[in-house]
Amino acid sequence: MRAIEFNDGWSYRHLGAADEPFVPVTLPHDAMLSEPRTPVAESGINSGWFEGRDYEYVRRFTPEEDLTGRAMILEFEGVYHDAEVWIDGRQVAFCPYGYTDFSVDVSDALTIGREHEIRVIARNADQPNSRWYSGAGIYRSVTLWVAPRDHIKLNGVTVRTLSIGAFDSPNSPDSSGLSNSPGGKPARVQFLIETTAPGAVTVAVTPEEAVNELADSRPSRLKGLARHSRDWGNVKPVASSGVTPVKGKTSVTLDIPNPRLWSPDEPNLYTARIRYESAHANPDGTHDTDETTVTFGIRTLAWGSEGFKINGKRVIIQGACIHHDNGVLGACAYPDAEERKLTLLKRVGYNAIRSAHNPCSKALLDAADRLGMLVMDEYIDHWYIHKTRHDYVDHFSQWWRQDLADMVAKDRNHPSVIMYSTGNEVGETAHHRGIAIAGAMTRRLHALDPTRPVTCGINIFFNLLSAIRLGQYSDRKAAREAKRAANLRKAFEQTGRLLPNAASHHVVGSEFFNQLAGRLGADFMKTMASLPPCDWATRGAFANMDIAGYNYGINRYGHDLNKYPRRLILGTETFCVDAYRFREYAKAHPRVIGDFVWAGMDYMGETGIGSWEYEDYAPLRIGYGWLTAGSGRLDLTGRPLGEAYYTRVALEADHGPYIAVQPVNHTDDKHSPSAWKMTNAIRLWSWNGCDGRLAHVEVYARAAAVALFINGHEVGRKTLHDECIARFMCAYRPGVIEAVTYDATGHEIGRDRLCSASDRTELRAEVEWPIATGCDVDARGPAVVRSGRLAFVRVRYTDEHGVTKPLERGTLRATVTGGDLLGFGCAAPFNRGSFVTGATGTYYGEALAVVRMPADAAAGHVTELTVTDGTRVATCGITAL
Repeated sequence: MRAIEFNDGWSYRHLGAADEPFVPVTLPHDAMLSEPRTPVAESGINSGWFEGRDYEYVRRFTPEEDLTGRAMILEFEGVYHDAEVWIDGRQVAFCPYGYTDFSVDVSDALTIGREHEIRVIARNADQPNSRWYSGAGIYRSVTLWVAPRDHIKLNGVTVRTLSIGAFDSPNSPDSSGLSNSPGGKPARVQFLIETTAPGAVTVAVTPEEAVNELADSRPSRLKGLARHSRDWGNVKPVASSGVTPVKGKTSVTLDIPNPRLWSPDEPNLYTARIRYESAHANPDGTHDTDETTVTFGIRTLAWGSEGFKINGKRVIIQGACIHHDNGVLGACAYPDAEERKLTLLKRVGYNAIRSAHNPCSKALLDAADRLGMLVMDEYIDHWYIHKTRHDYVDHFSQWWRQDLADMVAKDRNHPSVIMYSTGNEVGETAHHRGIAIAGAMTRRLHALDPTRPVTCGINIFFNLLSAIRLGQYSDRKAAREAKRAANLRKAFEQTGRLLPNAASHHVVGSEFFNQLAGRLGADFMKTMASLPPCDWATRGAFANMDIAGYNYGINRYGHDLNKYPRRLILGTETFCVDAYRFREYAKAHPRVIGDFVWAGMDYMGETGIGSWEYEDYAPLRIGYGWLTAGSGRLDLTGRPLGEAYYTRVALEADHGPYIAVQPVNHTDDKHSPSAWKMTNAIRLWSWNGCDGRLAHVEVYARAAAVALFINGHEVGRKTLHDECIARFMCAYRPGVIEAVTYDATGHEIGRDRLCSASDRTELRAEVEWPIATGCDVDARGPAVVRSGRLAFVRVRYTDEHGVTKPLERGTLRATVTGGDLLGFGCAAPFNRGSFVTGATGTYYGEALAVVRMPADAAAGHVTELTVTDGTRVATCGITAL
């Protein structure tokens, strides 16, 4: 099966706007990101006040002669939402869920040599329809798959590891997932193959690095597509099968000698090349032949009283929840953006992500496989009770079985996917009907894929509220809130004025409980979850899944492990402040298998729930103008915050130390409240103009003691007991701040230092990705990217030595020559600006630009970014490889 990239040549406009010209776009494309944000947008805090509209996309396509007699299948990886696909005025597909990968056979709808109009309708005017920023349009890739009439089905190959060779012995001295010694027991891998007609198949397996040489110059997403070509050069397989008959379905089992296993530490991959020859003879006596490839990893999963195991070795899941947006790029699922996000999260100590609260992109899974990042793919945010008036509830009953099948078809060959989640905080699980659905969904997933466990994220306390009919979600509440939002808009359109406090009180979804938790603190949710009735409201649902998913239930772990000796517990949503406590508890209790913090990276929508903002950057009351949640360990631009370094130490990625400082210009000032933020400290000692002001300094370390020095003078010393944070208060002095850590015998074991900036101010623009290294942003090195790839450029106010100056602010404008500016913005949670205009303010001295190199750029082509604040100018040249 041959892949034809289908992302170019599209144009779009608002649906029904006949007098509006079509605008050319290259996919992926997020149409919502270009919409205005208004105080009467019905989505309110959920989307960040973006207006919702419906769209039509059009692409003209003429099949050429080489497609004569071929099967043609269009695959859409994600269209938000209620997607309709039309060809020449005839509807050929409908997919209501905005996060589902779906395909349509267009063989009979397309005629060789004739121009056709392919039209896609994406709806998003039915607001509110999501609790977070959804984006809209064709925001993931589209591919045209071409094959002979008789062929291997799209997604028709399933790979399963039956055994891992020498390591499948429980007494093996080495289960690290490296490689067997020569002559050891081979791994056994099964290939389940589906074809459209009888014939015969062969399978050949090759290490992934050998195959990648064929697509070395292609963007990462296209490497996978390139493997579907016939040009395999001299790639030699390590294992291959004989000819196996197939009548619709067959199974081929291969022994892989000296296997290199896939694990988070050693993400070794293989490629299987499956060839098929049809039994049907063509009129000329030939037989249709087809070929497809599948990338896979050799690894086993097990879960039980000894914890969660990969290749027989216990792994503690140390995860982060992420939404699907990519910051200044909106919902667009660019492969480089997905890979960058996972790389940054892995650097700060996470080994897993939870795709909250919808199936993730193929591009993210490809990156996770390569990087060794574990994935819990999640289906949905609700079942049959509305959380917002126009969410997926109306389609759920009819579509959930197909949706789960689509998710599994996307996930099943990715070694990074270790678990499925059927939902998030679905209060339905407190009732008999919901418990039955939980069981039915678990059984459905087991039937589709018996190799992975199933969970569901349940908010322990919210289930109790739902059980006594006081839940934060109900169809009545969703309808009332939507009506109220519509009335606000109507009044504004009639009078031209907002109703008093309308922008601050535009409430939909779960805002009330988020703000309550923010004001009462993180302990509120955890304490309420420890109430005995919470057990009664959750045990039925937990009995209908393999692993019990606890949202904010860490205070229950000990009690429930004792009461339910067969229960496995996963912290499906947790607070950052509990990272050290979780890690220490999980090490001692294997049935606590893991943890997913909310959230790994900041995201748009659910505005303000995780922000500590001061009045120089935001009104403290959440309302119109707020854009992001503010609850990431990485900010919206991917910059690691102090909490990221805390996480790195708490989860034992290293022992530290790392210094972080709360904004000295706001010491003890009032800020917006949040339970999802542990601290607003950042790794800077450049608070120019704050000499003598009190500074709150945090040092993250696993050590017996920490000493703090300013300009060589000790200003404090702390002993650490059952924690990895040492907190100091001292006067700010320009110069050098240094932390030294000691073991129990007093010997120095670590050191960290930060320097303050000079009085000189420059504007710098430096490529951070794809060359950044280490936990800190490192912009040193040549700015070189491949054609069609993205460069993420960090723009900063600095001194002459490159030290960031967080108190410098300005309005920046960016232009690009020889390429495209895909997004430009800053991480400010309160931001009335746009990411698509080329203008932004700065946030603590920084902004981010994302530049795309032309797809046809020849080696040596230079794309140049220029940024100015009206006084200073920064340029950054990016060279095509």
